[in-house]
Amino acid sequence: MQNNAFISLKKRMPALLGCLLVTASAFSQELTISGTVLDSAGEPVIGANVVQQGTTNGAVTDLNGKFSLNVPKGSILLVSYIGYTDQNVTVSGNQPIIITLKDNTELLDEVVVIGYGTMKKSDLTGAVGSVGSKDIRNSPASNIGQALQGKVAGLQIVDSGKPGDNVTIRVRGVGSINDSNPLVVIDGVPTDLGLNAINMADVDRVDVLKDASATAIYGSRGANGVVMITTRRGESGKGKLSFSGNWAIQQITNQPEMLNAQQYAAYSNDMLSAAGQATNPLWTDPNSLTQSTDWLDEMFHSGVTQNYTLSYSGGNEKSHYYISGGFINQTGTVETVSYRRFTFQANTDSQVLSWLKFSNNLTFSTDRKKQGTYSIADAMKALPTQPVKTEDGGWSYPGYPDYDNRSQANWYGTMRNPIGPMYNDSSETDGYNFLANISAEIKFCEWLQFKSTFGYDAKFWYSNNFFPKYDWTASGETGESSKYQSSDKSFTYLWDNYFTFNKDFGKHHVDAMLGSSAQWNKYDYMNGNVAEFLFDEFNQLSNAKNITSLTGSMNEWALLSYMARANYNFDDKYFVTATVRRDGSSRFGKNNRWGTFPSASLAWRISKESWFPQNNIVSDLKLRAGYGVTGNQASIGNYDFAALFDIRKYAFGGKVVDALTTTSLYNPDIRWEAIHQANIGIDLSLFNSRINLSVDGYIKSTKDMLVEASVPITAGFDETVSSCKTNAGKVRNKGFELALHTYNFTGGEFNWDTSLNVTYNKNEIIDLNSDIPMMRNELGGEHVTRLANGFPINTFYGYVTDGIFQNQEEIDAHAFQSTETRPGDIRFKDLNNDGKINEEDRTTIGDPNPKWIFSMMNNLSYKGFDLSIYLQGVSGNDIFNANNISNEGMAGAANQTTAVLDRWTGEGTSYSMPRAILNDPAKNNRNSDRWVENGSYLRIKNITLGYNFPKKWTSKLTLENARIFISCENVATITSYSGFDPEVDVNGIDNNRYPISRTFNLGLNFNF
Repeated sequence: MQNNAFISLKKRMPALLGCLLVTASAFSQELTISGTVLDSAGEPVIGANVVQQGTTNGAVTDLNGKFSLNVPKGSILLVSYIGYTDQNVTVSGNQPIIITLKDNTELLDEVVVIGYGTMKKSDLTGAVGSVGSKDIRNSPASNIGQALQGKVAGLQIVDSGKPGDNVTIRVRGVGSINDSNPLVVIDGVPTDLGLNAINMADVDRVDVLKDASATAIYGSRGANGVVMITTRRGESGKGKLSFSGNWAIQQITNQPEMLNAQQYAAYSNDMLSAAGQATNPLWTDPNSLTQSTDWLDEMFHSGVTQNYTLSYSGGNEKSHYYISGGFINQTGTVETVSYRRFTFQANTDSQVLSWLKFSNNLTFSTDRKKQGTYSIADAMKALPTQPVKTEDGGWSYPGYPDYDNRSQANWYGTMRNPIGPMYNDSSETDGYNFLANISAEIKFCEWLQFKSTFGYDAKFWYSNNFFPKYDWTASGETGESSKYQSSDKSFTYLWDNYFTFNKDFGKHHVDAMLGSSAQWNKYDYMNGNVAEFLFDEFNQLSNAKNITSLTGSMNEWALLSYMARANYNFDDKYFVTATVRRDGSSRFGKNNRWGTFPSASLAWRISKESWFPQNNIVSDLKLRAGYGVTGNQASIGNYDFAALFDIRKYAFGGKVVDALTTTSLYNPDIRWEAIHQANIGIDLSLFNSRINLSVDGYIKSTKDMLVEASVPITAGFDETVSSCKTNAGKVRNKGFELALHTYNFTGGEFNWDTSLNVTYNKNEIIDLNSDIPMMRNELGGEHVTRLANGFPINTFYGYVTDGIFQNQEEIDAHAFQSTETRPGDIRFKDLNNDGKINEEDRTTIGDPNPKWIFSMMNNLSYKGFDLSIYLQGVSGNDIFNANNISNEGMAGAANQTTAVLDRWTGEGTSYSMPRAILNDPAKNNRNSDRWVENGSYLRIKNITLGYNFPKKWTSKLTLENARIFISCENVATITSYSGFDPEVDVNGIDNNRYPISRTFNLGLNFNF
């Protein structure tokens, strides 16, 4: 039996082997698959990606949506295209296949926060810019304000550079000569909480409301734009534990080059000789000086930052939670400057009943800012001939070691050692911030809801500064120790109540809101300054011998509002939005206590019309137009409507008595600054949303701007006293914004998208209630900027230079400047041709307001790697480099930049840098275009390279995902500006400003 079975099997073996070979061949057979990819309308999809799953084998559809690909039978094809949902197709044969992609409405249906509600981005009729969670979380910046720079068209962000300081934000230009800061709303609560108090990792998205249609819902506070910050919330599913860590090093990038000891000694000899003064005998031979101090090198060091966040989130179908704790510790590039912050975030929501939902948001932070007394300007002026310390280890004094001549100001100056106060003095500010809200939502039916929110915003900050006495001054005088302490508290309460209506009536859709809001604030402070302690170690206020000042006060404000908004659309083609808010503010005068702020906007989605070509070229086309009126009450003080008094002392009857004096006049008509804004926009999507473009043009006119009232001298006031303000000024901003987002490669292992933002804005003062300009920003006894009708806000004002006088003949042939003018002095233009140079020859010499703001972001990814390159810049603005007045003025015992090595020393030696002479008798250093430089720059703002670890690795460590990245912030800057950095204050004046630094980051993100 066994032999027969064996013989039978032996006979059948060839047949069995043949079957196995045929089967194996069938499984390994490579098929040529062809097919067509169509959209939901049956039109071919051009450029769709068709990739064999798990491989790099793929194809791209042609102009007819067709493709051809060789794949093994049984393979899975992944078909993708931007604007559509990805589809998987299993290959079962070589028959042609037709694949119909379904529209992915996620891009158009992105929900944006608009104030007292949300709206689909596709339904917007106004101008709103958004930054999503992905852009925020992938940013290595430690401040949410820094992360917004360049991300929204029309939004100008100026970084302060200093650890812990806030950024300056402007939306669509400077709208007022007073307060132009936008309103910040965090989780529905309007607040003045600084953005530095918020943990970046806790932010989910930021929406910027720009035009009146979007901001009118905030009435008298919406004129300067609204920045809506939404923090993260939990999602349904199992709990997720997340950790992020970031370590960074900061360094100064463009440190000015100062004179060394030998160069300074030669400059000092020239300066004193030109003035007929005795030179320092120790510097007769400058080359004999072998020791030199670079005070900027002594002041600046590498700063270090550590930033950690640990969060836990999750939920189910009825409740969600998000809890996080964060810590950041940053030392500045000025070694004694540091910032430390702890944050805690807790957001929850719970569907208690089918018709009742509770939710809350809680943000808490505490921070400490420390610094000694530092001055970058003093470090630039300190003499390189002076060492940092004496031989016995103490801080050196001017002229050291020439003790007998230390008071020779012409030789050694009067500048105290700039490094000593950094370590000798102490300055600390502790802040505590608590922002919370709790809401209840009642659902009466599917289309009607009611929401009530109570918000609480508490801030406490305490300052403690101590200045010990010291004797390392030019005079050698010790002085007395002093101490300053302050305590500030602010409490703000909010109660919002509103109904929302959302219902479809066939092709008609109505979304409406009606409600009220009440907000009130109380602020009080107390501070004192004392001097002379018996022992500096015991420097409490009560231990001081003298109280030099003691003051304190309290003020409060309240706001009561009623608001309504209605959104209507027909057939997803025609959209109308109408908004009105009525505000009653305690800041307004009794004759204008209430203000009404309306707006209306329209939109037409042309691409939905039946006659519009339905193809893959134009995916969406929408026109928008809107007009509205918003207000700015931030420019009004809490009591500007009232007559204010002060207690002063004066002599009466041979005695000094107290008197109550008026400091400002009563104005019952004072009210908000009104901004009338018109906006026209277009939203365009091409090639199935592969290219997305938004363009907005606007005219933003500020009316009723607060300016100083013209008061007759008989009223007892003059121009040196702030008499009262009146609503009579006008300012106009007009420009356009362009936001472009393209998906260059998508769907495969390599992806690349690009974002481009461009903003143009022209600022102009229309009326100041007077033809007489207002002067501002005084430096060295002269005003640097002015406000004048027909010019932008804060234009630089001064003389126009015209080269250097080379000889006496040129001086004689020119308009008279002064009796002290000599060859080597600057020649100034006689603009009014009256034969003399005086104040009448001053004119506008620069504009600090950028005309262009632009940025470009490229995001690339390949397999687990991702790379982002971010460029940002401004153009059309000027900078007044006030530092150079001292550092290139060549008029005293202060160090200079190496630019003065090219100074005039004889005829033909220089045509731009004047001679060096003590005390500047010819006034070469007057405010002029000599100090004005081009402020335009293009910066490689950030380069980030990241790697997402494969699932097969992370799963072994019970990780959902893990990412590591390295980045460099402020990589390189293309600019002609000679100072530290062209990103200066919004007024355009660079004066002792903390410089922007280059930052190298290493980060890790884990999700468990």
